[in-house]
Amino acid sequence: MLLGSIEAGGTKFVCAVGNEKYQIIEQETFSSKVPEQTLKETVEFFKRFPELDAIGIAAFGPVEVRLDQADYGVITNNTPKIAWRNVNLVKTIKDAIDVPVFITSDVNGSAYGEYVVAKQRGEKIDSVVYYTVGTGIGAGIVIDGHFIGALGLQEMGHVKVKRHPDDLAFGGLCPHHGDCLEGLASGPTFEARTGKNGKDVPLDDPSWDIMAYYLAQAAVQTTLTVRPNKIVFGGGVLSPKFLDMIRKHFDQELNGYVDIPPLDKYLMMPEAENNGSATVGDFELARKVLIAGEGHAFAIDR
Repeated sequence: MLLGSIEAGGTKFVCAVGNEKYQIIEQETFSSKVPEQTLKETVEFFKRFPELDAIGIAAFGPVEVRLDQADYGVITNNTPKIAWRNVNLVKTIKDAIDVPVFITSDVNGSAYGEYVVAKQRGEKIDSVVYYTVGTGIGAGIVIDGHFIGALGLQEMGHVKVKRHPDDLAFGGLCPHHGDCLEGLASGPTFEARTGKNGKDVPLDDPSWDIMAYYLAQAAVQTTLTVRPNKIVFGGGVLSPKFLDMIRKHFDQELNGYVDIPPLDKYLMMPEAENNGSATVGDFELARKVLIAGEGHAFAIDR
């Protein structure tokens, strides 16, 4: 079985071919600045593998994943990536490569990958929530091997959070909601607060603790609503020290209200090797759609 993965990010597409053991056979990365060129390179990559069986796509968005919608597989008009508005990823790939295709959000793909990795390690697990923190903030949920969201994908990066007392003057960056989670804790907020790129802001700068406060609140909300086995934080902003800050605030905010595993086993960084959560997830989703057929948009039979 030969499986394809497209991790379709806002700055790059990571395309890979692998087997049912999630081992990468070949992988290439393309800039996603120009849709026509990116998709041309993507198609050319997969055409080199005539025995390819199916492809899983984990895409930035918002992207329409409901099979009964006329714009299924399309990056919607709400995407901040203006050049990609109304681009139909699924149709473009299927018109060029006649194999079953499964599409979901980038964070759903990563959540599924972390779910698969945990299963591989023999963990007793039935649910994972994955937050990515970078240019934006998003989250994916896997429960018992299924995605949720009958009306569309979750937009957990846009929940409201309680303002940090030292951050009240900052209005937030979200063009839709101002001071939602993404508007207050995504990577670009570093420059808005400090005038520096996040990679140049030392970890003892107060901005880190403020952002950890907001992300901890999101994790508490998720804990109290979803009650997952674990919450994984990934993305370019995350580091072990920053995760420790989030854990500290989480512990204070939750205040022992419900039982959870030990914090170092509950709030985690990704366990997939080489930042490959989405690729692993895509491989498994490609395998599942090959078996189950393309009539499965959210619920994938185990």
